[in-house]
Amino acid sequence: MRDPVLDKIVAHLARVAREPLPAAACAAAKLFIADSLAVGLAGAAAPWRAELLDMVVSSGGAPEAAVWGGGGRLPLAQAAMVNGYQMHALEFDCVHEGAVVHAMSAVLPSLLGWAERAGGVSGEQLIRGVVAAIDVAATLGLCSRAPMRFFRPANCSGFGAVAGLALLGGLDATQTRNAFGIYYGQCAGTMQTHVEATPQLAMQMGFAARAAVTAIDLARRGMPGPHAAISGPFGYFALFDGEADPAPFDALGRVWRVCELSHKPFPSGRATHGGLDGLQRLIAEHGVSADRVNAGRFHVPPLTQRLVGRPPHTDMSIAYARLCLPYVGAVCLRRGTVGLGDFTPDALTDATTLALASRLTVALDANPDPNAMHPIRVELDLTDGHTIGCDVTEVLGSPARPLSTEQARAKFAACGAPDALWDQVMHLESLDDAARLTHS
Repeated sequence: MRDPVLDKIVAHLARVAREPLPAAACAAAKLFIADSLAVGLAGAAAPWRAELLDMVVSSGGAPEAAVWGGGGRLPLAQAAMVNGYQMHALEFDCVHEGAVVHAMSAVLPSLLGWAERAGGVSGEQLIRGVVAAIDVAATLGLCSRAPMRFFRPANCSGFGAVAGLALLGGLDATQTRNAFGIYYGQCAGTMQTHVEATPQLAMQMGFAARAAVTAIDLARRGMPGPHAAISGPFGYFALFDGEADPAPFDALGRVWRVCELSHKPFPSGRATHGGLDGLQRLIAEHGVSADRVNAGRFHVPPLTQRLVGRPPHTDMSIAYARLCLPYVGAVCLRRGTVGLGDFTPDALTDATTLALASRLTVALDANPDPNAMHPIRVELDLTDGHTIGCDVTEVLGSPARPLSTEQARAKFAACGAPDALWDQVMHLESLDDAARLTHS
């Protein structure tokens, strides 16, 4: 059985492997590789990382790839899983907003780990692999026409990782189709973890990275997989999306999705960022301070309400708070921004912040798009009786309002990443061995 979407993916991988890439795509790839490495390094301090690392280290195995942030070396699949977890655990990783996919979080751990294990993968080859992977991950998400039931951000990122690994590993067309099918057999991520805000949300990103590596390693050894993993009667579109339109795959090779990624300027769910952006604008324009706010409202699309409309409470976990717009909104009103230090046990139980958060509400607007996170409207009722508001159509960090180089580098530094690593990534195309990125 043939899969027309996989036919397009296989053809695209062949083009990316042999033809020059647009300069804009290469520049964007380097910027988001740097961002993703920094976020992954910061994720070494994430809750449950120590327990995860203890589990995989106890299993032993060949020291093939580094665990970022001082975790030693593990077999590739295990290292990719831990690094994928670290990259997503702080909710600081980049995202393709239209696709609702965290495109880099399974991709980079898998591809950079592959470069370490295989050896001889140049920086230019890594860029090609990342660009191709993001094309597949984001385009797959853009095909969806239904509300999320499964955890699309991880599942699609894993499909992208398969594409990038197939390119780096030199798989032929049959092996590549097999790899996609083998990966699909491991897809499982569910939105229930998001609803409950458990560590399994980030683990699903790690599982996707591990599954992608497993799929490639089996396909290279000749194991067959189903060849209609995406468009078949029981394929990804039918069972996971429920309703999908494959038309976005016609743009492969013409539209480079890496150029459409959004930075996260705040370490919280991307769906909170429109509200935070609006609050920062109101603070700047009206000199608003927390003690002048009686109440506030975020008018948001259905997806944003589902993702971050949860109420604050005194027993919030860190993962819950990162996905709670009233909590991060209260932090922003008090501090002017939201940072990594705002998700500690002491911060989550601060009585003044929680009191303010209880007066911020998330209201559903009439947006009919089940996958839209904006536009949104932010309104604040002030103690002097006035109500002020603003509309946010393009959110800070998006391609329409990108972070400046200085802002991107400031985020990189805030994650504790070394300057030498930034410099290496910015000159990645000149590196003869991409694995050197893990030595910084």
